[in-house]
Amino acid sequence: MAYWYEGPLAAFDTETTGVDVESDRIVSAAVVVQDAPGVRPRVTRWLVNPGVPVPRAATEVHGLTEEHLQHNGRWPAPVMYEIAQTLAEQAGVGRPLVVMNAPFDLTLLDRELRRHRASPLSRWFERTPLYVLDPRVLDKQLDRYRRGRRTLADLCAHYGVPLEGAHDAAADAQAALEVVRAVGRRFASRLEGLSPAELHTLQAVWHAAQARGLQAWFALNGAEEPVDPAWPLRPDLPAAA
Repeated sequence: MAYWYEGPLAAFDTETTGVDVESDRIVSAAVVVQDAPGVRPRVTRWLVNPGVPVPRAATEVHGLTEEHLQHNGRWPAPVMYEIAQTLAEQAGVGRPLVVMNAPFDLTLLDRELRRHRASPLSRWFERTPLYVLDPRVLDKQLDRYRRGRRTLADLCAHYGVPLEGAHDAAADAQAALEVVRAVGRRFASRLEGLSPAELHTLQAVWHAAQARGLQAWFALNGAEEPVDPAWPLRPDLPAAA
């Protein structure tokens, strides 16, 4: 019997103008689809002219300049529709979607859809639910006492997954997908009896507990930084940017 981590998976990642999901914009995105381990993945990429300035700090991360995006990027409205439609197609065929730190990328996409299409991301999943696998949440739950950071680069190093071209949306999506497969294999005895649907529900609970723990740690160290417990999508704000 082939377990979910040895079967078809898709992965989604974005590069952005910053880290504020309410006001920052997507400048590139990718969906990677792999039917089985070792099979050549199918990659769909998007380059976006966000219509707003691209801070130098963001360019230093992903290498995409404002000038390059203005000349080569597409307008956001059709791109956001295509991304949402592609994710819906993956859900429609029952393929789980790997998203590293899902509340960031999926919330950004939701806000972009509201901004440019006047429609939330949930509209695309009214008939067929989207089951998300978040390597960050899975790793923190299954290996909770391991010290150190858990960025994508850290997880790749820990699980022996190559990461070439970090901060390229397609490269990061492919790496996150391979990390999820590696997590599945390493913790097979705890995961193989769970379906992606069951894991989706459990990850929401796990992430909320992880957020409460991080919030408590911040408070203990005198920081007031809020930690949102929502997963895989943050709730609406009264007035999104």
